[in-house]
Amino acid sequence: MSSEWIGILGILVLFIFLALKMYIGIAMALVGFLGLCVIQDTRSALYILSITPLAESKSYTLSVIPLFILMGQFAFVSGVSEDIYKALHAWLGRCRGGLAMATIMACGGFAAVCGSSLATGATMGMVAIPEMNKYRYDQRLSTGCVAAGGTLGILIPPSIGFVLYGILVEASIGKLFMAGLLPGLLLSALFVLTIHVQCRIKPALGPCGPRTSWTVKLRSLKGAWGMLLLFVLVMGGIYYGIFTPTEAAGMGAFGGLLLALSRKRVTWDNLLWSLQETGATTAMIFLIIIGANIFSAFLGLTGLPMWLADTMAAMPFPRYAVLAVMLTIFLALGCVMDCYAIMILVLPILFPVVQALQFDPIWFGVIMVIVLEAGLITPPIGLNVFVLKAAAPNIPLSTVFRGIWPFLIAMLAVIVLLTIFPQIALFIPAHM
Repeated sequence: MSSEWIGILGILVLFIFLALKMYIGIAMALVGFLGLCVIQDTRSALYILSITPLAESKSYTLSVIPLFILMGQFAFVSGVSEDIYKALHAWLGRCRGGLAMATIMACGGFAAVCGSSLATGATMGMVAIPEMNKYRYDQRLSTGCVAAGGTLGILIPPSIGFVLYGILVEASIGKLFMAGLLPGLLLSALFVLTIHVQCRIKPALGPCGPRTSWTVKLRSLKGAWGMLLLFVLVMGGIYYGIFTPTEAAGMGAFGGLLLALSRKRVTWDNLLWSLQETGATTAMIFLIIIGANIFSAFLGLTGLPMWLADTMAAMPFPRYAVLAVMLTIFLALGCVMDCYAIMILVLPILFPVVQALQFDPIWFGVIMVIVLEAGLITPPIGLNVFVLKAAAPNIPLSTVFRGIWPFLIAMLAVIVLLTIFPQIALFIPAHM
């Protein structure tokens, strides 16, 4: 059996392990170890197994992950998500579909300091859905906008998804953050437009809320200053070269703590909870990274990624047709797997194809993240939908899935626009 076929067999065994509910980090490490034993010998496999955990865990580059996660936890503890939503509610609640629009904008604002789609969806679901129920919003619209808005967490920087992508393909994390900014704003705007169009066609979906005075509107902005200041600190520092992404993450975590302290929201219990959640999430991501590196070492020795790249590059198809196939793979996997796991599992195989087709790696990272976002809300699984279901247990899953289709169309529109006009993503990085 050739080494390439051994690599394909290893991938099939990996998917069998995943179907048996084995944790992905352990599954990748086990398949990678067994594959190394076959390709080389047991001693070499044991050597790679022994050095990889320490080599990855002590990486300075990876220290950005727990710091950004901690920043997001402090932002959650500070109650910034609720304050952003209240401010937008005061300004937009009177409009038809205004609360749904406010939810999208609040999701974008919270995503800017959180960086996690699942956390954004869960948090805004608890804050926004009861409010929209109070004003008799159609449940398809209320749940659909929260599920879609939650996906902004891995596109609007800072984003753990961009951090992992940058590490895996050795791209600039700072440039990836900046590349996600305009597409994130564009996607948010299209989500808002989607809500407006739906409510114009069928006004009962999002009834008008009560009027608020200018005094109440201006007073509501007081709660949003902290989020804006924290975002400017982190992203402005990266853009102007004041901080590296890791230093910016440290400043963001410290700023998030100060924000929570200034609001008098910090107790020993929620401080301990923030640290525990950060530790648990970091351990999960690091285990996946360690397993992926062992699996990647096995795939590298089989030569499968380069063989696949050469084969697909030589096919008599336009390169955008090959891109469509790759994005379809990401979308299909995004329906049933965590987006971080997909990146770590699939990128070592497909990224050589991206290079062979001469696509910009920064641009491809943005496109890939949007596709993975779409997978988070696409049937039959859609992880964001199940997170939202936990926040709103009385709403049927079928209702949520019916509500997300218009937002999936908006995501497809953004992908098409970025393909036609790649400078939407590349404009800001080009001026760093």
